[in-house]
Amino acid sequence: MSTAILIKYAEIHLKGLNRPFFERQLVQKIQSALLPQTPRVEREQGRIFVYDLPESELAWAVDRLSAVFGIHAICPAHMTDKSYPAILAAAEALVETETKGKPHSFKAFAKRSDKNFPMSSEQIYRELGHDLPAKFPHLRVDVHKPELSLTVEVRTHNAFVYTQEIKGAGGMPVGTGGRAMLLLSGGIDSPVAGYMMAKRGVSLAAIHFYSYPYTSERARDKVVALAGILARYAGPVDLYLVPFTEIQMAIYEKCPQTQTTVLMRRLMMRIAERFADKTDCRALVTGESIGQVASQTLESLAVTNDAVKLPVLRPLICFDKEEIIQTAKHIGSFETSILPYEDCCTVFVPKHPVTKPRVDKLRESEARVDFAPLIEAAEAGTVFVRVKSEELW
Repeated sequence: MSTAILIKYAEIHLKGLNRPFFERQLVQKIQSALLPQTPRVEREQGRIFVYDLPESELAWAVDRLSAVFGIHAICPAHMTDKSYPAILAAAEALVETETKGKPHSFKAFAKRSDKNFPMSSEQIYRELGHDLPAKFPHLRVDVHKPELSLTVEVRTHNAFVYTQEIKGAGGMPVGTGGRAMLLLSGGIDSPVAGYMMAKRGVSLAAIHFYSYPYTSERARDKVVALAGILARYAGPVDLYLVPFTEIQMAIYEKCPQTQTTVLMRRLMMRIAERFADKTDCRALVTGESIGQVASQTLESLAVTNDAVKLPVLRPLICFDKEEIIQTAKHIGSFETSILPYEDCCTVFVPKHPVTKPRVDKLRESEARVDFAPLIEAAEAGTVFVRVKSEELW
């Protein structure tokens, strides 16, 4: 008897003839997540198995796997021969470890994918329901609300017995949904937007606009840290740090002050689109939510969209702030996001920003400035950082 990890996926089951592609991508992400360990990872009949991990590394592996999108559940298991005596021995070992002699209700469940196994699924769990209480008098069967659930899966080559089914990150494997450019500020919302896109299988590049000397070097460091947190879930993030001060000054000096915020957003989107075109990104992603601030009214979002040709994806569009904060806490970005270092969006903010801008008026204001050389200068001054999670990738 040895240990293994049985991995379940959910949404991938819905795929048709291209399902093997999604399975292969998930296997690859699992292997990357478990580096520097190099266990054997194999897929078989709707499951993925991780073999050859030392038992002392199981808890570490489960923690790593919990951040891999595409995984529905993680089940550390005893792997044993395909015989009822071996299955019973594995079940007894788990019961002894889990209950420590204290009274417990339990339920046994069995799944037999190998139809050549001489016992049916029902026979397996009925026998376990009889034999385990016979050896452990503190056990009693409760099929409705058991304190301990014991599952047996009889597969092609081995049987697996487990009591834990640890919830995975869900979603789809990163890389199966294309690639997008995330506008990453130093706030709470944009890292959550990136996380949600990665959960749908989208790999991410990110772009950040900074306004030195009006914003500090610490503000840039904070964004790099946020990209590192995001990389735990999304894999390595290609981060572009774009100097934005000259563009902001031009907007502030030559355009109506009420339009400053929306004009900045339009210029950011145009620059982000240029980088997206160079990096095989098929969409832009923002952390905007309807009505959260003046630049996020429906009219403002429409004006922002007008600046680019790529689709703009806003996964938080209908979330309220509390929902976004809870997700930020869940993924570990919240404490970094609230560090008191200003980003460029807080510089030159008008007292009374326009909330219902018109596209024609914004285009007229933009025409007052020749932005082309300023955009080229910002692009030339961009710093590239490939950000990896210290924990995983």
